Amino acid sequence: MIQEKKTYETKDLVLKVNPNFDPTKLPLEYWDRFLDALCGNREYQKEAIKNSIIYLASSSYQNIESLVKENHYKNPEIRKRYPEIEEYLKKIQLPQKLSGTIDLATGTGKSYVMFGIAQIMLGLGLADKVLVLCPSTTIEKGLTKKFIELIANTTIKEAIPTNAKHKNSRIVDGNITVKTGDICVENVHAVYERTGSSIEDSFGFQQGAKTLVLNDESHHIYNKIIGVSSNAKAIKIWKRFLLDDAYAFKYILGFTGTAYIDNDYFNDVIYRYSLSESIDNRFVKSIDYVQEDDSANEDQRFQKVYQNHQKNKTLYQDIRPLTILITNNIQNAKRLETRLIEFLAEEEKLSEEKLRQLKVMTVTSDKNHQANLIRLENVDSTSETIEWIISVSMLTEGWDVKNVFQIVPMEERAFNSKLLIAQVLGRGLRVPPNYQIGSKVIVFNHSSWGGKIKGLVDEVLEIEMRLYSTALNDVDRSKHHFDLYNIDYKKTEKGVENTNPKKEFNYKGHITLESAVSEVKQETHYSNIAGDILSVEYDIKYRMTPIKEIVNKIYHEFKTREWEGVTLKLSEGEYTKNNLPPKNEIEALIRRSMENAGIEGDEIDEKNKRNIFSAFNTLLRKKNKSIVLVRLAEKPYLINTSKRERESLSVGNLRTGSTVFYSNNYDTEILDEDVLNILQEVIGDEYLPRVAIKEVNSFNFKTPIDILFTTKEPERKFVEKLVRNENASSIECWLKSTNQSFYSIEYSLTSKSGNHTKQSKFNPDFFIKVSKDGIDYIIVVEIKDDKDYSDINKAKFKWANQHFKELNNQLDYHKIKQQYNFHFLSPENYDEFFQYLKNGKLLEGKFISNLDKELAEK
Repeated sequence: MIQEKKTYETKDLVLKVNPNFDPTKLPLEYWDRFLDALCGNREYQKEAIKNSIIYLASSSYQNIESLVKENHYKNPEIRKRYPEIEEYLKKIQLPQKLSGTIDLATGTGKSYVMFGIAQIMLGLGLADKVLVLCPSTTIEKGLTKKFIELIANTTIKEAIPTNAKHKNSRIVDGNITVKTGDICVENVHAVYERTGSSIEDSFGFQQGAKTLVLNDESHHIYNKIIGVSSNAKAIKIWKRFLLDDAYAFKYILGFTGTAYIDNDYFNDVIYRYSLSESIDNRFVKSIDYVQEDDSANEDQRFQKVYQNHQKNKTLYQDIRPLTILITNNIQNAKRLETRLIEFLAEEEKLSEEKLRQLKVMTVTSDKNHQANLIRLENVDSTSETIEWIISVSMLTEGWDVKNVFQIVPMEERAFNSKLLIAQVLGRGLRVPPNYQIGSKVIVFNHSSWGGKIKGLVDEVLEIEMRLYSTALNDVDRSKHHFDLYNIDYKKTEKGVENTNPKKEFNYKGHITLESAVSEVKQETHYSNIAGDILSVEYDIKYRMTPIKEIVNKIYHEFKTREWEGVTLKLSEGEYTKNNLPPKNEIEALIRRSMENAGIEGDEIDEKNKRNIFSAFNTLLRKKNKSIVLVRLAEKPYLINTSKRERESLSVGNLRTGSTVFYSNNYDTEILDEDVLNILQEVIGDEYLPRVAIKEVNSFNFKTPIDILFTTKEPERKFVEKLVRNENASSIECWLKSTNQSFYSIEYSLTSKSGNHTKQSKFNPDFFIKVSKDGIDYIIVVEIKDDKDYSDINKAKFKWANQHFKELNNQLDYHKIKQQYNFHFLSPENYDEFFQYLKNGKLLEGKFISNLDKELAEK
């Protein structure tokens, strides 16, 4: 039976360096005093440095490949992860180099290890220069400052062996020529801006063979990082720079506390000091993270975060605890700042201006936040007053602050990989000097994070077995790619006269309100790395508004706006727009409504305030005209099916109704060896349901993707019909679209009350191409269950038909010989659909399915 997930302990995937070497060629023992002076009692730092030097300098390894081969032979867990050595070697990021990664948990002193390796390699004469690359100016400044402190430390300097080739290194940047013995610390973006000047002069022309390259936060080399799109180009070419033959770098090490590509662990790690070890040894804070939380909205989450913050201020009185809220992009950071300040203004009775000045700071790359980046460097000083920091994920890397005691990741989907979770945790791990024992950071995460954080801390790596469907290229079935056209719309506003009939509203009784209270107690359950559960009780206040304030607002609306032409009946009489009800009558109605719902006091909660306003707003005409959006079609644009994005399916879904279709030539069509291996396991799994795997004659499989997924029975049955001999012969080619991105159609869905319209998009399921008389007919099909007459389907049907009608008109106008025919289809009409396809009536527009009929009529 195929495994749905393969589980590994991360420590078992670390490449072990052979500790045996010739001491006459590598006199490493002479550096013990230096390591003691540099690292103190942090033995793991000494181990990391020695391990790296042996790897780079012992001559036991020519490159990373030789280390991989040695470990693949000796380590069964690595063979389990990579059954074939060739598969492993293909995935090495920096091949044919003495390259590797040092994985040290954030807060455990990577900079000491980097400096130690640099000094020993220079001292041994194996490197003439050291180039330290960083992903941001913040990290560059921090490393430069740290290296200058270490190079100037008398105890460390005196511990360097007297026969060391280089003892007094300069710490420089790329603005000047880097000389022999120098350590150059530079921001990787600046390296590219200056290529052709000092960097190329100092390291180019194959000088790299005697250069040691150390890459800080090296996960950036291989990952797309949230929140740094402006730097994405430079990050991408970081790897290209390291592999550039013009430099011919030989010694390349990466340093990170987040050695993941999304959820997969780096395959070139040569030393690891884990988060759990660093917590156990009290080198970093302990972590309490949310296991279960029942907050109903953001206001309740803010209240709990605020109460945690106040408790931290009590626990850590010698310093000023910080709470950092992390979001995924600049726009969301700005919006979060507004909401947080509004909340704090109510809690602390301070003006929003004062809060921005004294307590809340947003840190992003936006030009409006540039001053905050400077302020961030000293945010833990005694003269600062900031308590709340809002940040985009990457921008706080290299920020060496120890008084973060609460982290609040905001967008769940933006932090759903091991890499991103580890990054978020790293912002709060450093320990303040006065609180070496017992300090902890609270992570107020979404509940669904709990298991992921536990997996990260427990050093468990789960590789979910997934199949990927990819557009074909350079194989026989690639000939089935075809062109589609779509259109976008310009939207303009148009006024429409209101013609609502007169109505009568009788409020002699009451408005229906929901039962409510002003304050409740809620529990949130936290877990720590030991698996202990801690329950914390919070006092949650509901936001309340005085009745008189509500009455005044309603009365003001009656006085200043037109009525909707209705008669309002209250207990004391009837009122029209020329005869306003007195305030006491409105208040009496509200109090009767409260009494009926068991609500006491003189205030109303937010949801019932909305209920009251909603009831009275029906009496008021907002405008003589309503504004509607009018769509104006733009010129058709081309989409080729080769642009369809890759989609994936978990192998586990094949047990619960999903199906994978593949051709009899799949072994030559699937180019991704991982996908090919998994598919072969799936095909050989006799325990899978019969409908889970379907092999198709390649001559009938007229779709330009290697394998195809269906997730529900109606889709599966439709594909089975598409690939039957008698139907395939009438079809030129076809494509099953992805659920998002490839071909989108806008639609509007009006709420049942008629007061709200939601704009959305959907992607039709199938595009079928049939050519006749020089015209390409594209039959677009949306598959549903029988009798699915839902409101959302009615909206999709209406707007899709308008869309394709407009598209056909545009294609005619631009003399493009393609026409579209759209249908909603369910299994009860599959036979008729394919019969009409074969006899040509489908192309003539004469086919009407049950769903076409019902969705159009209702």
